[in-house]
Amino acid sequence: MAPTIVDLVQSIEQTLRTLGPAISVILIVLGAITYGLAQTQPAENRGKWQSMAMGMIIGGIIVAALTGAAQAIAGSASTWLT
Repeated sequence: MAPTIVDLVQSIEQTLRTLGPAISVILIVLGAITYGLAQTQPAENRGKWQSMAMGMIIGGIIVAALTGAAQAIAGSASTWLT
């Protein structure tokens, strides 16, 4: 029997729940290190480094939120798709 869309959604949920926490922590730590290093840069470069660091930190927070909500999102999607 061919896999259904529900199987695909459940597979994505399991992958996100497995990899999500590690990716989130890595992004937040790299963002913090980059932000700290940005403080040592001249003013014309500092803004680029700070905005990149904040993007990494915010990305880590978003991944953490999606990881926490993965089961609820997959449950809702499975209900809507069947």
